Formats: sequence, structure tokens, C-alpha cells
Amino acid sequence: MNHRTGLDRRKFLRGIGAAVGLPALESLGPLAAATTGGIATTAKGSPLRMAYLYIPNGVNLEHWKPEGKGANYKLGKSMSALESLKGDMQIYSGFAHKHATAGKDGAGDHARSSATFLTGQRAKKTSGADIKVGTSVDQIAARAVQDKTRLSSLELTCDGVRKSGRCDSGYSCAYQFNLSWRSENQPNTPEGNPRLVFERLFGAGSAEERAKSLAQRRSTRKSILDFISDDAKAMHKHLGRNDQHKLDEYLTGVREIERQIQKSETLGAPIDPGVPSPKGKPDNYKDHMRLLMDMMVLAFQTDSTRISTFLLAHDGSNRSFREIGVSEGHHNLSHHKRKEDNLNKIQKIDQFYIEQLAYFMNKMKTTEDVDGKSLLHNSMIVYGSGIADGDRHSHSDLPVIVGGNGGGAFETGRHVDLGEEVPLSNLYVRMLNEFGVNTKRFGDSTGSLKKI
Repeated sequence: MNHRTGLDRRKFLRGIGAAVGLPALESLGPLAAATTGGIATTAKGSPLRMAYLYIPNGVNLEHWKPEGKGANYKLGKSMSALESLKGDMQIYSGFAHKHATAGKDGAGDHARSSATFLTGQRAKKTSGADIKVGTSVDQIAARAVQDKTRLSSLELTCDGVRKSGRCDSGYSCAYQFNLSWRSENQPNTPEGNPRLVFERLFGAGSAEERAKSLAQRRSTRKSILDFISDDAKAMHKHLGRNDQHKLDEYLTGVREIERQIQKSETLGAPIDPGVPSPKGKPDNYKDHMRLLMDMMVLAFQTDSTRISTFLLAHDGSNRSFREIGVSEGHHNLSHHKRKEDNLNKIQKIDQFYIEQLAYFMNKMKTTEDVDGKSLLHNSMIVYGSGIADGDRHSHSDLPVIVGGNGGGAFETGRHVDLGEEVPLSNLYVRMLNEFGVNTKRFGDSTGSLKKI
């Protein structure tokens, strides 16, 4: 293990090829002691997290839009799953991304939408190696926190990985299949295989030790917890009763995720005959999303990272949703031509995605943080799309939800109508400042989002 600033030996249970991060435990002293310096911390000194989740192809705006403004608002039909979380989020109206519009570049809105969403920059129209867009907001934050956590950031996806080739009207596939950009021409490759994410979070030691540990677990059907059991038993003796219960509950959660991964590896069957599914990747889309969301929560809970991005599906995705009665492809439906049947099916897809967001936010809300608040309270979570209406490929009044209180920095429980077109990058400037990264500009911002 690389003992960098902020990484305390007490925060891990260790064994050969394994290191399981610990949740906040009173008996070990405050985790906040490792977060001095003001970067990525709340006003009370707890870790502050930042996450971005992306949905493709816009939404059915009629059923997305809330009724009313401020705290007295009613959720749209598509958002009913968030009813119990109204007090933990804000819904925004008025955000825009001008660099996702056609301009002089013509067609290619789906590629531009994904590329611009976290960068606020216009992607160079090319399908060659000379891709160029800009560093994304998550990576600006990651640079500031890289010495505080094991992983500077965690990038996830439910799609395949593509960093080259032609995808959308002359744009490289790199733009559509990557949200996070470490530089203007280098995307961060996201991971969609839950097994590999799990190993990244909990593997330790040399590459040889990690490989040996994984091989032993697979051949003997052992858990990663078997490899750290001696350390866990020794620690258990020195914990208070409440912390003993918390540790047992946490390790049970880790084991449950591991079981889900093992089940998908051994029992998973390809959706299409003859097309094998990647090991560790559930065939059911909802299960896949939720398993990755579970690991996002674990990563935040153990302070393995404070920054994550999750591409639920690339823009332009034509996935069908037979599990909710929608056999047509999402992208095809998004060009609805105002047909009622198409719009109703889009609403069902929107609601399906919102249900997954509700699952994630509820997991965050029910997980206690070091200061006694929840992970959700001490987080800033952006959920949205770079397209508003898929039929018009509009990039103004984007569907954007901000979950969490940012440790008290954000006023939640309301619908914020900005009253005018405001760059989404203004929100990112605000988030960076709250994160401890002082900046006045990002992407196409015109300043920091005002505290309304």
C-alpha cells in the first residue's frame, strides 16, 4: 500500500492481495482528522463527495417538469420514485450547454452532448486520433484530492469501452462513450465489469499478489473477507459494541456484493445466442446499474475515492426496455414526432432511470457518515442529460437534478427555476468552489451559480 497523505493504516483490513477499506468507526477516531486542508471536506470536516450520472437521448419534458417553484412543487409523473427524497435534492430548470448545439459543425448532437456534459467545451469534429474537447469537471476536482484517497476518481459505465472509430456524423466514438476527460484529448476509460471494479476497490499488494488472491478466491469460491479475517478479528476485539455491529453490518454488505458478482459470473447467460457476456456483468440492465451503484456507495463509504462518474448509457443509445414493456429502441423513440405512443414510452424509460437514481440516493441516505450525517448529505450528485428534447435535439433547459446537501452548502427540497438560460458550467464552478478548488471559470461558464 502506498501510504500517501491522508491514508491511515487503521482505515483498512488487510490480507495478502486484499485491502478492505473501513467505514467511519468512532473507536478509531474521526476520519476527518485525515482530511485537513479544506479540500474535499464539508464545513464540519467530513469528506465531501462529488458524483455525476448521465442518461441519454433527453426526456419527455411534459412528465419530467415539476409543477410549481421553490419548496412548494409537485414532482412530475416520471419522478414519482423520488417522492421520499424531495427534501434531499434540487430540480433545476434553465441550464444549457451551448457547445452541444450544431453551430458550424452540423449533425452529431449525441456525440457533442456526451463530450460537452462535464467539460463545457466544444468537441472537435473528427473521427481520427486528433480528438479534442477539454478537461472535465470531475478531473479538475480529482487533481486536488489525489493524495487524500486510494483512487483519485472512479469512472463507471454500463456500456462497452470505445476510444476510437467513427460513431456519430463524423465524430469519434471517444466522445460518446466517455464522460470523464483527464485532458483535452485523453478520456478516462470507464469500467463496466463489476468484478474489475470490486478488485480495484479491494485488491492490494503487488500485481502478482492481487492475481494470486483472485485466482484462489475463484478456484475455492472463497470471499475476499477470508483473506482479511485475521485482521478483522483482531480489530473487532478493540471496538466498542456499536462499532462492532457497524463493522459486521458493513462486511456483510461487502460479501453480498461479492456474491452478486460471483452469481453473474457463474450463472449469467448471454442475451443473444452466441454472444458471450463479460464475466461479472449481469445481463439484466437494472441489476448491472444497481451493482455498480452499490460499489459507488462502498467507495464513498470507505473514502476510497470522493469523485465518481457513471455513464448509464451513451447518448444515442438504442437500447430497448422489454422489462418495462418497451420493445423499441430508446434513440428511435426519442425522435417521437409528438406521437402520443412514442412519448408515453419515453416517459416509461425516464421513470425507469429515475427509479435507479432513487435506489442510489436511498443507499447514500441510509449510510451513516463520520459526522453522524448521511453520505447523501455530504455529497453533490448531478444527474442529467446533455439533451432536453430528443426530437429537437435541444440543449437548453436541460433535465438536471442535484442530489445531496454538499455538507450543508446546498439548499435542498426545491425546484429552482433560473428564469433564464444559464450555462450548466456555472453549476460546476459552484461545485468546484464548494469542493475547495477555488476558480472563477470553467468551460463556457459566465461565473459561479448564484445561491438563490
